[in-house]
Amino acid sequence: MTERAFTAVIFDFGGVITSSPFESFNRLEAARGLPQDFVRRVNALNPDDNAWARFERAEIGAAEFDALFAAEARAQGHDLAGADVLAVLAGTVRPAMVRALDQLKAAGYRLACITNNVPTGHGAGLARSEDRSDALEQIFARFEHVIESSKAGVRKPDPRIYLMMCEKLGLEPAACIYLDDLGVNCKPAAKLGMHAIKVTSGEQALSDLSAVLGLSLG
Repeated sequence: MTERAFTAVIFDFGGVITSSPFESFNRLEAARGLPQDFVRRVNALNPDDNAWARFERAEIGAAEFDALFAAEARAQGHDLAGADVLAVLAGTVRPAMVRALDQLKAAGYRLACITNNVPTGHGAGLARSEDRSDALEQIFARFEHVIESSKAGVRKPDPRIYLMMCEKLGLEPAACIYLDDLGVNCKPAAKLGMHAIKVTSGEQALSDLSAVLGLSLG
């Protein structure tokens, strides 16, 4: 019997288990007459210390994020409140990804999740619910460990958050596969020794993961 190369599969949540929040941002931008990818552009400026980064580390609350994001947007030439961005942040669940979680667990793989989220609201990218009957919480319950940036005080792509997960799992990075929809978040995982998969769609993610593990997923 050959030794399996990987022991654990670590997932991002928003944009992997659920649809990408960028799709929701684009719809908001179109509705407001804003340039496409305007929200991403605002969040890409000063990425470690802007309103979004500080909110995901729970250094500021919702009201302060609302005002700070609005100021950053105005500096880029357009009016957009932070609260309006948060209102569309939650994505829709990809059922095939949820099925894949169950298939992976049945095949003996350990499952974990590292998510950048904010400490307010509810949904992908937002705070978690305490209600175990909640649909998203039922998905989170499939993971052995979940690290949330808003609780850990550190966010991707900081390498520390990936090492925190490895410590929780008791595994070396090389024993882990990591999936994220942002290349900037995949790079530190790969540098640490994980097998990183950049997710552009649910179908692509499952195809790539199936190929790596030799399983038919989804």
